[in-house]
Amino acid sequence: MAKSENPSDVLPGTIFTLRQVQIMKVAVVVMGIILIAGFAFVVSALVYQSSQLGESTSRSATARDKIQQLGLTLPGGMTLSHMALGDNRLAVHLKGPGVQEIRIIDLGTGEVVTRIPVNSE
Repeated sequence: MAKSENPSDVLPGTIFTLRQVQIMKVAVVVMGIILIAGFAFVVSALVYQSSQLGESTSRSATARDKIQQLGLTLPGGMTLSHMALGDNRLAVHLKGPGVQEIRIIDLGTGEVVTRIPVNSE
């Protein structure tokens, strides 16, 4: 059977017994350790993410250099109307006198992957 607590076991100046105070101390220490571990995890995750950010910036700088080296030669009279970017591909909508075309360019190689003529009905 569980030991019944006597009301006289209450510590003076409190409403708690000695056993309850001991349990509360253990709970506070455990919660403090969990908080410190959580803060340490957050700080280590921030350090890890910031170190990865530096690497991805250098990779994106290399990609930016490749994109700046890309050249798109437009046939005579054609102008660039719209562009869209996605999945390492650039879609370029070209308009000219009586003709329209969409070119899909691979940003990794800089080559025109597809040319889609746009015909109006």
